[in-house]
Amino acid sequence: MKLTFLGAAHEVTGSCYYLEACGKHILIDCGMEQGPDEYENQDIPVMPSKIDYVFLTHAHIDHSGRLPLLYRNGFKGTIYSTNATNDLCNIMLRDSAHIQMFEAEWRNRKGKRSGHAPFVPLYDMDDADGVLRRFRGFEYGEIVEITDNIKIKFTDVGHLLGSASVEIWITENEISKKIVFSGDIGNINQPLIRDPQYIKEADYVIMESTYGDRSHKQVPNYIEELSTIIQTTFDRGGNVVIPSFAIGRTQELLYFIRKIKEDRLVKGHGNFLVYVDSPLAIEATNIFNENVAGYFDEEAMELVKKGINPISFQGLRTSVTSTESKTINFDEKPKVIISASGMCEAGRIKHHLKHNLWRKESTVLFVGYQANGTLGRAIIEGASRVKLFGEEIEVKSNILKLEGISGHADNNGLLRWIKSFENKPQRVFVTHGEDSICELFAERLRNELHLDAIAPYSGTCYDLAENICLKEGSTVKIQRKDGKSKRTSQVFDELAAAGNRLMSVINHNRDGANKDLIRFREEIDSLCDKWER
Repeated sequence: MKLTFLGAAHEVTGSCYYLEACGKHILIDCGMEQGPDEYENQDIPVMPSKIDYVFLTHAHIDHSGRLPLLYRNGFKGTIYSTNATNDLCNIMLRDSAHIQMFEAEWRNRKGKRSGHAPFVPLYDMDDADGVLRRFRGFEYGEIVEITDNIKIKFTDVGHLLGSASVEIWITENEISKKIVFSGDIGNINQPLIRDPQYIKEADYVIMESTYGDRSHKQVPNYIEELSTIIQTTFDRGGNVVIPSFAIGRTQELLYFIRKIKEDRLVKGHGNFLVYVDSPLAIEATNIFNENVAGYFDEEAMELVKKGINPISFQGLRTSVTSTESKTINFDEKPKVIISASGMCEAGRIKHHLKHNLWRKESTVLFVGYQANGTLGRAIIEGASRVKLFGEEIEVKSNILKLEGISGHADNNGLLRWIKSFENKPQRVFVTHGEDSICELFAERLRNELHLDAIAPYSGTCYDLAENICLKEGSTVKIQRKDGKSKRTSQVFDELAAAGNRLMSVINHNRDGANKDLIRFREEIDSLCDKWER
């Protein structure tokens, strides 16, 4: 009965744990890294073909995004999740595969010109379709007999439609243990979905700590704040651009805006338009509408009983094709644009930022966590200029954050969740937090609640039958000998390749017209002057 920490250890993304019990090889989550890595995640210690089961907490890509890669490399086991997580993964993993394939096509098109080796995507649509056939969905609270000695239950954790803590009961060599993986613990008072449900018993707890160092506002009035932001921005003649996670956050925003429109809280702008510019978000909204009973909270269910769709209203427009997306920015009327991705790293949001960041009358409103190293984090921390599609854009728009709106519990919510256990667990493992935050939160659990709590590093392995550490994980951050990160090294190599390509273009134009060569030289000199400052 051994547990090995592979991902989201001293980091926020890439959730993955490896559990060995009763002769079975089990993963809890198999997520993708988002943003730069602080620590090198350990590889799964066995071949993917040896993995018998995956227990999936929820559909977000940092928890599910490497499942198609697992399948590509030989996984033929069973993936257990809630029914709603199954539905959401059906669109999210296909969308992720599409992104992988698109990026590979784009890189290879550029690579042909520069002589680079072909870029192979992590996985393709066949891998996504294949792994989706391995899913089995269950309802909250349903006891699932995996084997004679292993059973699990999914408990609503209030983070996302279908998100769950996974309760696992194991009996091996006449020793029985209960292990609880928190998944991402939800914030209270979120619209649509229920608040986290609490668990009373466990021998071992593995819990997240994303917001382990901060508190959200006490019961913020999201509708009042959002209506004020829309009103002031529209009065200036600008757009409200919201980088939003396609699944969860987008639907919450639609819930708020429906109420704003119903109560006519924005004055003087008629039935203003709201664009959801994300095919994934549109599909996800349909899944929200299909998964109501057992998932929506009481307030949302009351609307449903009255025949009101909680996330639809007059003036809502959806953009599926790229042509529809482009036309949004040709409309000069003030509007709300909700677009993915939530951290501004990819997708259509980058086009809307390009059209609005330089406009002092517009507002860019952040409504979710921005990981270190992402474009969203840079903007929210005050970047004066950003680069989008090779063009430098000055940041003049109003940069705001809707405080408190988060799918993650704050430090008080995390403490409330762990305090629900009536008897102290033998050990609490704190994961899924930035380097210093997970350590800080583990220390708080030790000092305030007198729990045996640690923040393991990737590679740490524990014998759960004996409650002893078999192997310590690596505490060394990703670095080269010169102190620069591997990611920095890769970017520099790409820059050097671009320089070589520039010399090739210069030689190609050796016999060109003088006026063209002068203009080319001036552009190069200007670029060098800028970067030598």
